Amino acid sequence: MKQRVITAVIALILFIPIVLAGGIWIDLLTCLFAAVGISEIFIMKKQIIVSWDFVLALLATLTITVPNAFFKFLPAFLNKYDIFYIFVMLMLVRTVLSKNKETFDDAGVYTLAALYIGTGFHYMAAIRNVDDGYGLAILCYVFVVVWSTDIGAYMIGRKIGKHKLWPVISPNKTWEGSIGAVICALICSAIYVYLVPTGRNNILMIALALVFSIIGQMGDLVESAYKRFYGVKDSGKILPGHGGILDRFDSMLFVLPVVAFLGIL
Repeated sequence: MKQRVITAVIALILFIPIVLAGGIWIDLLTCLFAAVGISEIFIMKKQIIVSWDFVLALLATLTITVPNAFFKFLPAFLNKYDIFYIFVMLMLVRTVLSKNKETFDDAGVYTLAALYIGTGFHYMAAIRNVDDGYGLAILCYVFVVVWSTDIGAYMIGRKIGKHKLWPVISPNKTWEGSIGAVICALICSAIYVYLVPTGRNNILMIALALVFSIIGQMGDLVESAYKRFYGVKDSGKILPGHGGILDRFDSMLFVLPVVAFLGIL
């Protein structure tokens, strides 16, 4: 527990100023997170990261992660997803050149991981840098919903949890913890939007906290599913006591895109 607290404090000391600064700083940070995230997928698959496959998967991931404006130099008939698909095709070509040492299944995993990780971290920066002046408030709202969900699930599940939520995937999660997590997110989001102007309807933001809390829990379960499939406890070791980047941002990677899809940013 001591190690977890020390890591959390150090991480927040580094993370908070970058979130507050926004702009290119959070763009660079999210690209770093995305790069570490895709490397964790390779490590979980027991694939080496000093390889052309990793380079292609990394470039595909970063293509999705970077701001859309990064590709303004492209001709009008091209966009970032065209560039992304070029890297996908190159990963498929690798299956031929490697004589199926790198398989179609591998290329599929890397493509899906690039979309999953890249899209999530792209919207972390995009929401922060939204130009209506409320980007920071909206991003912090998402943090409040997700973190209060995690804390509520842990504390309430530990105290009164009896009925397993999905034991095949995550044996420690309970229905009581899940419901308690949603209630905790609703309470914390209500306090937050009361204290911090978000430029959005407060009642709507509180109601959406219920949706985002459930989606965040699904993101957590998704990560539990693929970690169980690969037979690992944590996605990585970059954060002592906490695991990897994907362990810390599993819920965010699901919630942030939905915030954008619903037009909240």
